[in-house]
Amino acid sequence: MQLWTKFVSFMIQVQRVLLVTRKPTAVEFKMVAKITGLGIAVIGAIGFLLQIGKQILFPA
Repeated sequence: MQLWTKFVSFMIQVQRVLLVTRKPTAVEFKMVAKITGLGIAVIGAIGFLLQIGKQILFPA
C-alpha cells in the first residue's frame, strides 16, 4: 500500500509542475536551440582536437 501512496504523491507533484509550465515563445526556443547547438559544436571540437593530438603524439 505504501507504493500506491508514493505513486499518488508523485502524480500530484507532476500535476503541480505541469500547471506552472508554459510553452516557450519562438524567441526563447531559438535562443535555447542556438545555445545547445553551440555547446554541441564546442564539445565536438574539443573531442576532435583531442583525437588529432592523440594521433600526433601516439602514431599507430
